[in-house]
Amino acid sequence: MTMNSNRCSKPLTVLLVLVLAVSAVGPATALSVSAADAPSEAEVGEEIETTFTLERPFSEYEEWTLNGETNLSDVTWTVKLYDQAGDKLDQQSYDGTSFNHSLEQSDAFEVEVVLEGTVTEVAAYSYDPAQQTLLAELNQVRDGGSSDTIDAWEFRPYTADSDEARTAIADAEQAIADADDSGADVSAAENTLESAVSAFDHGNFENAGNLASDAQESANSAQQSSQQTQMLLYGGLGLVALVLVVGAVFWYRSQQDDYDKLG
Repeated sequence: MTMNSNRCSKPLTVLLVLVLAVSAVGPATALSVSAADAPSEAEVGEEIETTFTLERPFSEYEEWTLNGETNLSDVTWTVKLYDQAGDKLDQQSYDGTSFNHSLEQSDAFEVEVVLEGTVTEVAAYSYDPAQQTLLAELNQVRDGGSSDTIDAWEFRPYTADSDEARTAIADAEQAIADADDSGADVSAAENTLESAVSAFDHGNFENAGNLASDAQESANSAQQSSQQTQMLLYGGLGLVALVLVVGAVFWYRSQQDDYDKLG
């Protein structure tokens, strides 16, 4: 009975090893993409450049179209094809916020897309979550028009004024958190902070910064007041304790004097 069980288990073990091996190899051959120097934030008017690298472009389809889109302005896309040795096979450039580049089965092992453009004005600002704009979206378009997004990247656009206001609000948030931890009443500071955030979301950065500074000062004052109150309370408790101790000493001595007299 034991021998039959061992004989059955060996084929199952081999099958399991083969399944795991296929699973491990499968994903490694699929199309993959990475981005170099993709910013998480950038100033309006700033010129940026990002390189996207697609490996194994023909792992799934022998023919397809690479589509790219961006919210940058003054855009140039440069598509470069490389073989497995790293030698360049072809290069082509496109202007505009989008492009389409046809790919056919070849010796190309890697496709490199270089995006150059300028950060545009922000249509609407938001403090939390912070406003985002599209750096790039790369799509795989097949015959018949069906399309899959390969990947997409976003970043936070800002101006000098918006970044200054954002920093002021963040400082106020920290001051309120510290004051709240100390037990201070921060309700007034929180109300002012809400007004600062609202001003930021409406693009009124000067007002947002001023209100944030007021909220920070209010929080600091509340914390100082709370600390002073605690010190007075502790001082009062200490004084009461001292009076009790002195009173106890006098009482004890008076009791001793009375005992000596009786003696």
